[in-house]
Amino acid sequence: MLTLEAPAKINLALHVTGQRADGYHLIESLVVFTDLGDLVSVELSDRDGFILEGPESGALTAEDTQSNLVVRARDSLRAAAHRSGMEAAPVQIRLDKRLPVASGIGGGSADAAATLKALCRIWNFAPEPETLSTIALGLGADVPMCLSGQPLIARGIGEALDPVKLGFALDLVIVNPRIGISTPAVFSKLQRRDNTPLPAPEGLTDKHRFVEWLSQTRNDLQSPAMQLVPDIADCLSAVRDSGAQFVRMSGSGASCFGLYQSTEAAQDAAQRLRDEQPSWFIQATQTLSQG
Repeated sequence: MLTLEAPAKINLALHVTGQRADGYHLIESLVVFTDLGDLVSVELSDRDGFILEGPESGALTAEDTQSNLVVRARDSLRAAAHRSGMEAAPVQIRLDKRLPVASGIGGGSADAAATLKALCRIWNFAPEPETLSTIALGLGADVPMCLSGQPLIARGIGEALDPVKLGFALDLVIVNPRIGISTPAVFSKLQRRDNTPLPAPEGLTDKHRFVEWLSQTRNDLQSPAMQLVPDIADCLSAVRDSGAQFVRMSGSGASCFGLYQSTEAAQDAAQRLRDEQPSWFIQATQTLSQG
């Protein structure tokens, strides 16, 4: 059995800069990944199977299995393998769901990306990078960046990726009020879709300067999301009061994050927040420097 991590995606900044004729929004987003995430395990089998487990799996138990991004990733990659003349044997896939669902931290997209990587190894299939990127984008705008799994700036609808080298790890706490939120619904609340792009990144080798640069950026989806889920404001306030240096919502929400001076400070803050809000999802974690 091959097991791969599916790291949580954090949008440190997310600017909505336009909208295409087909309705897709254009973004510029600085994205990092963390050592917190789901686990995807794959092994050859006599028939295809999908097992869902883990502390956050309950939210998906009523979902049609065929609509799960893991299963869709398997079917899309198998179709590509068949087109190249390869057989793609049946597989058993196990998803250990540890991230909250529909939470703005890329859980499903990360699961799909990990599935693509694992199946390429299990099937000994090496599609062209462009083919794999096309499959990933067909599964969702966040899947290509999760396939990369390293600090980057995503542009376009999420398919144009520029790696970024951060000279440090960020200690953070992720907080989610356990309220799912629809990404299309959040975008529909946007008052402007032609916002300014990201400023040129600064402080990539100095954490203090980098956090100062972050304060000049935005998440243009934060205000629309708060209109739909007022609890997001409570999360941001609680994280701010816990001693975070910087606080923001990730993606389209409802997950929020705070950046802290040290691993110990993040862990202490997470414990205090859990004591205050035992029903919320609250985890301390650290960003990954490599894919």
